[in-house]
Amino acid sequence: MTRLQLHDLQLARGGQTVVEHLDGRFQDGAITALIGANGAGKSTLIAAIMGMLTPVAGRVDSQVPRERCAWLPQQLALDLSFPMSVEELIMSGTWPSHGAFKGYCGPHYQRGREIMARLGISHLAHRPLGELSGGQRQRALIGRTLMQEAELLLLDEPFANVDAETVEVLMEVLRDMARQGATLIVVLHDMEQLSRLADDVLMLSGGHGRWVGPEALLKHDTGQVPRAPRLPFDFTEDSHAGPA
Repeated sequence: MTRLQLHDLQLARGGQTVVEHLDGRFQDGAITALIGANGAGKSTLIAAIMGMLTPVAGRVDSQVPRERCAWLPQQLALDLSFPMSVEELIMSGTWPSHGAFKGYCGPHYQRGREIMARLGISHLAHRPLGELSGGQRQRALIGRTLMQEAELLLLDEPFANVDAETVEVLMEVLRDMARQGATLIVVLHDMEQLSRLADDVLMLSGGHGRWVGPEALLKHDTGQVPRAPRLPFDFTEDSHAGPA
């Protein structure tokens, strides 16, 4: 059973086809790594899944309620000058289902405190986002998705520019979300992280997508992760694929 499927999907940016004839289903309760060179269409596909981009042809079939869909962009997309504390960011996870202009009730605050404790950021509750380290911000952003009780979560390089301890905390949180039935799609470049986290892999290249198992990306002779810290792709702009 799956709540998210792609049917002969064709996507374009600026009038140029980025991805075409893309089919497949994302497993419920699993983590799919989305990989490919810069310009292969990863961000374009995410935009289509989130309903922010209309397909040229085909369709995205999602059975997940919109209020249970969450998108975690790269930290570079954050406005760190916005006056919001860690607690306020996490509590905003209630907005999709509860509304942005309603007050929070006791159970909301209790859940928020539990989430901050789980992520090890209780002591940062009233700290402005702009004063946090990269790892602390990423924990707070994940906390918002936990508050939202997201059933479909898309993440763009969630481990970039964060400390090793935060990577371990976030990996365990994401695995736990999958165990509870959520569908997760994670843009990854790091092979070691992919081998530890992903159940499936969707590889975008040359305007097409291919589903592979994580084991297919490991060395066949030893079964070990290659020494190179990145996936074995040329991460340069793909002139044939168009912008991502």
